[in-house]
Amino acid sequence: MKLTARSPVVTSVALALAAALLSGCAGAGPGSSSGKGGTGPGLDDPAKKDIAMQLVSSAENSTLDWKAQYGYIQDIGDGRGYTAGIIGFCSGTGDMLRVVERYAKARPGNPLERFLPALRGVVGSDAHTGLGRPFTEAWSKAADDAAFRAAQDTERDRGYFEPAVAQAKKDGLGTLGQFIYYDAYVMHGAGDTEGTVGFRTMRRQALAEDRPPAQGGDEGTYLDAFLDARVEAIGKEPSHSDTSRVETAQRVFVREGNFGLETPLRWTVYGDSYLIKRPDAS
Repeated sequence: MKLTARSPVVTSVALALAAALLSGCAGAGPGSSSGKGGTGPGLDDPAKKDIAMQLVSSAENSTLDWKAQYGYIQDIGDGRGYTAGIIGFCSGTGDMLRVVERYAKARPGNPLERFLPALRGVVGSDAHTGLGRPFTEAWSKAADDAAFRAAQDTERDRGYFEPAVAQAKKDGLGTLGQFIYYDAYVMHGAGDTEGTVGFRTMRRQALAEDRPPAQGGDEGTYLDAFLDARVEAIGKEPSHSDTSRVETAQRVFVREGNFGLETPLRWTVYGDSYLIKRPDAS
């Protein structure tokens, strides 16, 4: 779990573009629903899940190539120690430890296994005690091992993707809403921690404002309420304040009525523009 490694001020051009998109795309677009809950394959469809990972990677690593991020690791100075891998597992929050524990079970004696005592010791802090360059180099090299990549995939699914999608389906949300929940899980985690607001609090705040489709509410209206709660949560992070991950990406898809998260998708994060084309597009 991490906040983005990049937090520059969004350019005025990007904000102007976002404003135009948000004000001009209120009508139903591709993949739109009636506003009472989306239809379609859902985010756990492999093609949709890949789109979700590209969207997350644009915010977490400034690239759509999420499969190249298994070996990524650095301390981004957010108080969570090292941030690494495909969704930003952190040494300070414990999910990085769980990845390495999974890897050790699948590949006993691997080069990362010797760092398990140190990883257990730094949970809850930003310390690098017993880790440092030997650990970061071992992490990067481990990305060549399919068992290590599988350990990251499993921890992503168990801790973030599956609970987010399951809750979104209970709330009657379509593919876009499922992604919005998942991205909130990735960035903020499920519960509140010191100085942060977690997914459950955001959802509770959204429910206080609007009903989700499962309770007879309008999908777009409810998602806007959830995104409002998320923007507020980002504002409470002492080292992060940029909200373009929400305002010039997810909010745009809601305004377009693209509840099925259908391609093509165009969005901007931190002033960088991205496009996911239709599968049959050249």
